[in-house]
Amino acid sequence: MIRVTVLYPNATGKRFDHDYYAGKHLPMVMDRLKAFGMLRYEVDKGLAGGPGAPAPFVAACHLYFNRAADFEKGIGSHGAEILGDIPNYTDISPQIQISEIVVG
Repeated sequence: MIRVTVLYPNATGKRFDHDYYAGKHLPMVMDRLKAFGMLRYEVDKGLAGGPGAPAPFVAACHLYFNRAADFEKGIGSHGAEILGDIPNYTDISPQIQISEIVVG
């Protein structure tokens, strides 16, 4: 199983609409990528980077697939629409990591 993690770095003056992200963007992503093997997703809201330290990321999401190739096919088909929705909830450039889940 693989996990696609999308991270939104925390930066002064940047905006992020958590309600839109969790309530509209990610349900749309699931709707588009489910046919390509997307199993589920999780959303994190950054709270802190430790006691008294700001969170390094304002938000993160984790998309779960059985194979990286499934994610790649889905993004190939729906990437323009998914990426085109980003300005509706943030002006932060996301960072993406694809990981193999080793233990879980």
